[in-house]
Amino acid sequence: MVLYILVAVITVLLGLMVNNHCVVKQNMVSRQQILNGLCMVSVFLLLFSVAACRLNVGNDYAKYVEFMHLVNCDAFVPTECGFNWIVKVIYGLSGFENYLLVFAFFAFMTILLFLTGIYRQADSFAFSFFLFMAFGYYFQSFNTVRYYLALAIAVVAIPYVLRKEWMKFILLVLVGATLHKSILVIIPLYILASLPWKKWQLAVAAVFCSTFFFLQDFYLKVVVFLYPTYEDTEYLEGGTSLVNIARCLAVLIFSLIYYKKTVKGNRRNQFYFYCNLGALVMYVCCSFLPIISRIGYYLTITHIFFLPALLTGIENRKMKKLFTAGVIGAAILYFMVFILMKAGNDGLRILPYETFMFHDMVPILSDVN
Repeated sequence: MVLYILVAVITVLLGLMVNNHCVVKQNMVSRQQILNGLCMVSVFLLLFSVAACRLNVGNDYAKYVEFMHLVNCDAFVPTECGFNWIVKVIYGLSGFENYLLVFAFFAFMTILLFLTGIYRQADSFAFSFFLFMAFGYYFQSFNTVRYYLALAIAVVAIPYVLRKEWMKFILLVLVGATLHKSILVIIPLYILASLPWKKWQLAVAAVFCSTFFFLQDFYLKVVVFLYPTYEDTEYLEGGTSLVNIARCLAVLIFSLIYYKKTVKGNRRNQFYFYCNLGALVMYVCCSFLPIISRIGYYLTITHIFFLPALLTGIENRKMKKLFTAGVIGAAILYFMVFILMKAGNDGLRILPYETFMFHDMVPILSDVN
């Protein structure tokens, strides 16, 4: 736990020195650019080192090692082809079942894409990176490594949506789908969030969303069709998060207060607004769907950009300081609850932290049998 807190504090402090909007002059390198490079590399190396050196950290770590073993044996696995190819290539180059290198590869790509996406899109890299760490996205990437790499790809794909470069967006999503097919949901969701919705259209959408309450069996059949491996498993039990509902509701209220000044007429902020609204609707109306959080995270990841953008648009200096303090305080509280109360639970199990340098891997199912 102390390690995670130190990693978060040190990387956020390094992020404070990054100015992702510094002016780049032709044939000249400024001090700020050099400082940006040093800080970004330092942040990346620290985050990558902690993620790559872990062993049996994450509730599905052993399951992934088992999947990799089965892939190497050409047995059936429920994982996507991109993941399987990566495992085969790394195992082939290594000459043995080097699962540590596979986890390191996914950590490298996930952190690289997240940092790239934040640097390119954030109003303030420091603020957005702080929210990224405080909301636990980095630490949760120790679980379901395929999904979090797909989530990082979704973040990188957002600018293509805002610029209406649909072909690039769809191609990038299809690449991500070879790792975790859940990313396919962002094709309709991000396109819908990018539309300039009118009030009557929102009313029609609200009527449609009401069908989730009385057509649950139909939607579950659709999910089973898309994810056959979910049939007759605990994944169909559904469930939602009151914390995520509260967070989305708080962001919605905040954005409505300053809607005319910061959201209306701003294509980027409107996209973030509808992503948050969509996430709130899903958490409230679709709690029966399996692992609704995986879909919701594709929408709520925009909070790391939306909240700083909203704060930037507040003209009253006292109110701006008040809301900024409120967002920072809420994010720190969220982080502390996450680390102290959730990190060691079976659903995450990222505590205690263990590394291959001092610990041994537990037997996987194939070893036991």
